[in-house]
Amino acid sequence: MYRGPSRKREQLPMKVQAYSFGSIKVQGKEYNQDLIVFPDKIRSNWWRKQGHSLAVEDIDDVTAYKPEVLVVGLGASGMMRIEEPTKKALAENGIDLIAKNTDQACDAFNEQVQQGKKVVGAFHLTC
Repeated sequence: MYRGPSRKREQLPMKVQAYSFGSIKVQGKEYNQDLIVFPDKIRSNWWRKQGHSLAVEDIDDVTAYKPEVLVVGLGASGMMRIEEPTKKALAENGIDLIAKNTDQACDAFNEQVQQGKKVVGAFHLTC
């Protein structure tokens, strides 16, 4: 039986569908631990060297991926801090940084996706 020309299934862009303290929903799946959202994959259970500090080595895979933009969710209350060497490394790699409390970071991530940017989101889900 002929079914017409074959079509590759188009992958929908990653989108954060919901966030609340300790929980985030991406592409229809709920996560309860910090994660990094790439355009083509999700790195769940993301741990940092020091819990509330974002060091360069915590995002090695992000800098290697070379997105245009990195959106960082700093937590519901903005408790996570981005170390100065991390900011410098991102700038040296031509990666724009957007850092906000996680609820606002989710919105910023979706806006960047909608604008067609190559964006990665790193989200701290609690404090």
